Amino acid sequence: MTRWTTAALLTALALTGLTACSDDDTPSSVASKVASAASRAGDTVASATAEAGRRFDDIKNGVDAKDAVRLGRPVTASDGRTTVGVTAANSAAGAKSFAVQVDFTDGSGKLLDAVVVTVPDVPAGSTGKGTARSTHRLSGDVRAKVSRAVRY
Repeated sequence: MTRWTTAALLTALALTGLTACSDDDTPSSVASKVASAASRAGDTVASATAEAGRRFDDIKNGVDAKDAVRLGRPVTASDGRTTVGVTAANSAAGAKSFAVQVDFTDGSGKLLDAVVVTVPDVPAGSTGKGTARSTHRLSGDVRAKVSRAVRY
């Protein structure tokens, strides 16, 4: 088995939860399983991104607040989902809420998941905290970044 076939097979196993290969597996059947797994993974990311967009579309009179948001270090929980702390600083004169889109990426920057976390009712001049949690299991070198944030 070549390095690429091994990598593809491991990726397919990781993405689809397969636990064993039969003697009937051929290179084309393995490739088909990999393509199917990749398609499902792409669908999951597309669905998460679309949901994030809908959440932001519902916010009226929001102000860009990306610079007011900081993320902690991503941590993988025992269930395989990745979480990251979100801190939003409110510089407005009154209490405000924040909607923050957190993108989970791999080490090369490829989007693995996108979630929106709300940090509600942050008092003027204070910070509020929340936690972003991936919608599914993520593995490998998972990183988190603020894709967009709105104060409203």
